[in-house]
Amino acid sequence: MRVADHFTPAARLQAMLDVEGTLAEAEASLDVIPQSAARAIHDVCRAELYDAAALTDAARRAGNLAIPLVRELTQKVAAADADAARYVHWGTTSQDIIDTALVLQLRDSIPTIVADLNRAADAAAGHARRHANTPMAGRTWLQQATPVTFGLKAAGYVDALDRVSCGIGAALNAAMVLQFGGAAGTLAALGDRGMPVAKRLAAALRLQLPSVPWHAHRDRLAALCCALGVAAGAVGKIARDIALLAQTEVGEAHEGRSDGGSSTMPQKQNPVNSAAVLAAAVRAPGLVATILAAMPQEHERALGGWQAEWDTIPELVIAASDAASAIADVLERLVVNPGRMRANLEASGGLILAEAVAMQLAPRLGRNEAHALVERAARRAASERRSFADVLSEDPRISEILDRRAIDEALKPETYLGSTSAFIADVLARHAKA
Repeated sequence: MRVADHFTPAARLQAMLDVEGTLAEAEASLDVIPQSAARAIHDVCRAELYDAAALTDAARRAGNLAIPLVRELTQKVAAADADAARYVHWGTTSQDIIDTALVLQLRDSIPTIVADLNRAADAAAGHARRHANTPMAGRTWLQQATPVTFGLKAAGYVDALDRVSCGIGAALNAAMVLQFGGAAGTLAALGDRGMPVAKRLAAALRLQLPSVPWHAHRDRLAALCCALGVAAGAVGKIARDIALLAQTEVGEAHEGRSDGGSSTMPQKQNPVNSAAVLAAAVRAPGLVATILAAMPQEHERALGGWQAEWDTIPELVIAASDAASAIADVLERLVVNPGRMRANLEASGGLILAEAVAMQLAPRLGRNEAHALVERAARRAASERRSFADVLSEDPRISEILDRRAIDEALKPETYLGSTSAFIADVLARHAKA
């Protein structure tokens, strides 16, 4: 089942009916309403019995979906048992039903996002293992910096994916809380039976029972939305990297199997899955901002802020799901080109390892002077289009410390990878335990 399927009008309707039916059963189990009433209510809590489109239209006039739904539910119960109809929606309020239904929808839908993030992390871990020693140009400010390995880059993806997956899981768990407070959060309509009903309802729905109803306190949902937004940004970073690596002039990796052709250019293979991830990552911050902006709500029940969540939260969940699924597909199908990585490493004629030479000189000359010497040699090599090694070896101050063999050794990418192997090993070990 797709995540979007959990947020269709019919799915939302069924979630609300699940709450209404379970509430009736909980109340009947405590003799708050008759058992016969609970059975009659439960029997018609099936979305296929209702016109979801008509109810959605009626909700625009009523103010929320629960009002026309309860009216329709009452009529259907009355058709089978007139006395039972008196007990529909007993002791609760519209927001209790709508919020708890949303929590159920989130519980059913968001694990798919976590699963896709985990799938993406597993795929990235495979790249980290396979390419732990595959050198490539590191890039800062979109310019070549010093060598890295593709395995290290992939390990960074694994680590980020594991973090955001864990963050969503924790936020989802914290948000799995029953909403049940009645008109103003006191459960006054249930008298002294309010807390027993709340406990029974929470248990039946497999939700946590909060210390107090949270009608106007939206921090749990907001934290979950923030976690989804962070995840969209994290996978967007990966998609951005891969799209850049796939550029014709770079060609170090590409998405593999894809339908990303052009309508007019036969040679094109566009990074369509990366584009889908990035589109979701662009949309997510605005959706999260809406949820955060809606948090300062009025007194016991909100005017506008709560209503702003109704479309925004499902849209954010769906966007995050699209991003997670697409990045998993990208990483599973990713084709890496070590030969092109090597060629791009060598494109500067050794300049990418200027820092390595400077660090070899620094113990004798000091860091600043060594940096200045190598910088001058780098500028000369670039302007004269000459081998960096040749220019370095011609400088008497440099050649006094490093002979040509030492210079050539310093300009090998494999000799300047620092703690790369340790970083990759640590990430993979942590991922294996996740």
